[in-house]
Amino acid sequence: MTTHGRQAAPTLERQPRAETAGRLERPLLACGVVGPLLFVVAFLLEGATRPDYSAFQHPVSSLEIGELGWMQRANFVVTGLLVLAFAFGLRPAIRRYRGGIWASLLIGLVGIGLVGAGAFEPDPLSGYPPGAPMVLPKPTATGGLHYLFSTPVFTALPAAACVVGYRFATSGRRLWAVYSVATAVAFLTAFALTSVAFGQDPTLMPIGGLLQRLTLVIGLAWLAALAAHLLRRVPAGSESTGRA
Repeated sequence: MTTHGRQAAPTLERQPRAETAGRLERPLLACGVVGPLLFVVAFLLEGATRPDYSAFQHPVSSLEIGELGWMQRANFVVTGLLVLAFAFGLRPAIRRYRGGIWASLLIGLVGIGLVGAGAFEPDPLSGYPPGAPMVLPKPTATGGLHYLFSTPVFTALPAAACVVGYRFATSGRRLWAVYSVATAVAFLTAFALTSVAFGQDPTLMPIGGLLQRLTLVIGLAWLAALAAHLLRRVPAGSESTGRA
């Protein structure tokens, strides 16, 4: 009797854990819809209303600078936490497409990058705020940390799109596979042009902010669409078993 009781205990423990995971999966996936939409709406509104700021020319992160910068810093941090929550919900959801852990890890890095980018203020760039040089001759400590944390946002996100695209392809979801890979290509292309613009290329510099916004919208729209797609495939109240 004692032996059988010891063997049954792990099974009884796993059941409530599976039920808890099932209840959490939907709200975690919903974070992947809310976070990207919140981020885009917030930076569009701030960019359109901030004095002396040009949404066409200046980076999104430059909205962190100045007296009203706390709003954009909060936008980065809140969005990052929501994306990080989505990464946790993505793990069981992507298993339905024979996926592993890489997509969750990469999107988790995006979330961490956003939080870090909000925690550290960037250096002035492209003449904002007024009177600042176009490029600082040497990055400050906080500016360097901001750009360090920003790196996974622009690298891990397209990598995650490729990983998810592969998983969709192997499970027969060709339309989603094409959309995911196309997102990665378009995102990296727009990011490359943005980097040239913020390098003060005379042709692209006046539209550097526009190019960066295009980059972010491409990537975040895919992220929100992916979250919405996975969310629709999780019935309310279902348990997350990790099986297709």
